Order: sequence, then C-alpha cells, then structure tokens
Amino acid sequence: MIVIMWTDIVDIRDFYANPLGKVARRMIRRRVREFWPDVTGMRVLGLGFPTPFLRPFTGEAERVIAAMPAGQGVLHWPEDSMGLSVLTDEMELPFEDLSMDRVLLVHALESAEPARPLLREIWRVLSSSGKLLIITPNRRGLWARFERTPFGNGRPYSRRQLSTILRDTMFTPLETQSALFVPPFDSRMLLSSCAAWEKIGSTAFNRFGGVVMIEAEKQIYAGQMDAKSMRRRYVIATEGTPWNNSRSGPRSVARADTPHLKK
Repeated sequence: MIVIMWTDIVDIRDFYANPLGKVARRMIRRRVREFWPDVTGMRVLGLGFPTPFLRPFTGEAERVIAAMPAGQGVLHWPEDSMGLSVLTDEMELPFEDLSMDRVLLVHALESAEPARPLLREIWRVLSSSGKLLIITPNRRGLWARFERTPFGNGRPYSRRQLSTILRDTMFTPLETQSALFVPPFDSRMLLSSCAAWEKIGSTAFNRFGGVVMIEAEKQIYAGQMDAKSMRRRYVIATEGTPWNNSRSGPRSVARADTPHLKK
C-alpha cells in the first residue's frame, strides 16, 4: 500500500521563493482570478497552502483565512500584518456550517487520505451559493513527474477523476481549466517565455498542463449534515506566532467552540 505524505510547509514556501515557483505562482494566480474576478464582501477560505494565491483577495473580500493542515504545518501569513493563518485538522474545520462563500483548495487534495471526507467537510462550511475551486497536479502533465516541486508529490488527478469525486461528495462541477504548460525546469530561457507557453498550451494542448483547476458548486438539495458537525472542536490557533516548521509541533492548543463567522 502506498502511503501519501504531506509536503512540509517549509519546502513549499521555499519552492515559491525560487524563480520556478514565482512563475508557477503568477500563472496559477492569473487563472484563479479568471474563475473569481470579484469577491467583494465575500468570505474566502484557503485550505492547504493557499497563501500564494490569496493575497489579491485580502483587500477585497470581507474576510480571508488560510487554513493549513496539521500534517503540513503552518506559517504566519501575511508576514507584514496581523495573522490570517490557522493550523487545523482538515477533517474537522473550525468554522460553522454555511460560513464560507468561496473555498480554494490547493496543495491539499493530493495529500489528503482519504479525500472524500475532506470534500464533505468543505461542503459543510460552504454557503448555499458557495463555490469551491480545486487545484491539483495533473495526472497527464509533466509537473507531476518531478518530485523537486510540490506538484510532484502526492496523488495527481485527471479531469475525470476530479469530476467523479466531486459528484460523489455532493458538488456539481462547473468549469475546468489547466495551467503550468511551461516545463518544470530552472532554465532562464524557458521561464522568460512562460507567457507564450501558457497561451499556446491553453489552446493547443489544454489537457496537458501541470495542474488541473476545477470549480464546483454545492448541491443544496443533498441533505442536512449530521450532528457530528455541530459538536465542539479542538482548534489550534496561531495567536500571531509564526510556526516555521511542522516538525517542531504546535506551541499552543486552545479548546474552543466553533467560531462564528457572521455576514
């Protein structure tokens, strides 16, 4: 049996700090904005390692939160202001039912085991008109074959597999796109032509991008959540302190009721 491990948060942070990671961030962020051009007044939750793609929303949305799984670790974010990140159990999110308008899932689904309970928990916290955007390594893409990037770790997905798992967890897939057509090599020539790679790839070989991005909406007729979702949860909060490595473990654990996020 293959055991899937979470990529350490320091490794992901370091990847996005190098030239190849900066290109990946720029190309994916552009696609995210195409899906969600306006989130004014909305509550946006990023789950996994979403911070490279949440920054444009911080001055626009009513609230932005970065929830990072305990198996991965957490970093203080944003670095220049009050912390908006929290360390949590991805299967027991510390948010009340129907409390989020948008959920961005990135660097998470490919490492989650099992994956379906994670999506059901996201279903619980999404509002009735909420949207979920998943970004995962593409099974057909080149990036999933190189472990030196975060997209080369965990279980990659095809478009059909993502559509199936979403339908099984009471979501309706809406639109699917791909990104990262530039090869994952630290070549100055390749990276300088990344815009051309994205333009050509999105039209000529759309199914072979490095990542698959699929947006889905909640099926509101799917039924009510059970009493389990209403019980008290153990919430691990940053309290404004940066935890730089998941291997060091959390520094404080607070027992609390599920926090209320009101419009």
